[in-house]
Amino acid sequence: MKKIIVSEKERGFLFRNGKYIKMLGAGKYYLFGDSEIEKVELSRPVVCSKCELETLLADSAVADCVSVIEIGDEQIALHYINGKFDNILRRGKHAFWSVNDVHEYRLVDISSPEVDPSVPEYIFDSISPLYYIKVEVADYQKARLCFNRKFVRLLDAGTYYFWRNSVKIDVDFVDTRLTQMNITGQEMLTADKVSLRINFVCNYRITDPVRINSEIDDFSEQIHVAAQLALREYVGRYKLDEILENKDQMSEFVYKKLKEKEESLFVEICDAGVKDIILPGEIREIMNTVLVAEKRAQANVITRREEVASTRSLLNTAKLMDENKTLYKLKELEFVERICENVGSINLGTDSDILSQLTGILRGHAV
Repeated sequence: MKKIIVSEKERGFLFRNGKYIKMLGAGKYYLFGDSEIEKVELSRPVVCSKCELETLLADSAVADCVSVIEIGDEQIALHYINGKFDNILRRGKHAFWSVNDVHEYRLVDISSPEVDPSVPEYIFDSISPLYYIKVEVADYQKARLCFNRKFVRLLDAGTYYFWRNSVKIDVDFVDTRLTQMNITGQEMLTADKVSLRINFVCNYRITDPVRINSEIDDFSEQIHVAAQLALREYVGRYKLDEILENKDQMSEFVYKKLKEKEESLFVEICDAGVKDIILPGEIREIMNTVLVAEKRAQANVITRREEVASTRSLLNTAKLMDENKTLYKLKELEFVERICENVGSINLGTDSDILSQLTGILRGHAV
């Protein structure tokens, strides 16, 4: 004899000689011979290791105490216990004890990856990622959604969920911000056969995220090539001096050429310009020599101009003093003052007039 106790949180399944007999409620039981009891918790799904679920459900006592849901091949069920989401149930028949809890189910069709808007997003934080794919699109992005390599729609900024099933899901992100492209070190020949290296910069923004992927192979390379060809076309037309003098004109020419291709490239060219023009070493030395010579010539011109102005000023002063004796006298006194400022001491005879002596000295007469 064997004693078995079934608690209030449990139920027991009685088996005799391996055959299901009945369900047992809470209490104390004594077993004899080949009888045995399998205990199960009421908080767990209805499962028995000794028989199938259908065998248990055939017992009306069991059927009255459980909640049963059957799920198809391309379905899942959202399982709620006492009004709160618990988990997701996959295909098959499921049974849960309804003695202490209220079980509710919501069948969801997952034959399409699209999640019905009525399915609350918060459940995805509670279930395994094995059931779904999460896609997050930033404010500055667009996303191309494809099912089995076929374009479905464009996704704006936000968070999206898709069911995992037999359909292959691909998402390609497109950056819609202003993007800078640097075209560096392009070697080109001018009309006078001088080799230049030009660094060019171009700013663009994608305008059609769908067609730019389906109709163009590597759009950035297409923009790069278009800018290169426009630069070569312009540089080949002009000589080196003309190119250096009209750098802005070259930028405008290339910008207009790129603008002509906007529609076919599905982008907006916002700005473009020449960043650097790099000359060969020999040409750079010659240009530096020419620049030094030009600056020296300019300095000489300025020096001569100042000398002429100074001479003209002296001539005008001399004319004024010649015409005005008082002004001449004042000028003498000014020079006397300057001399006195630089002389420590002067010894004079008692009979001499100081001003007359200084005046005589200035005029070159002996005193």
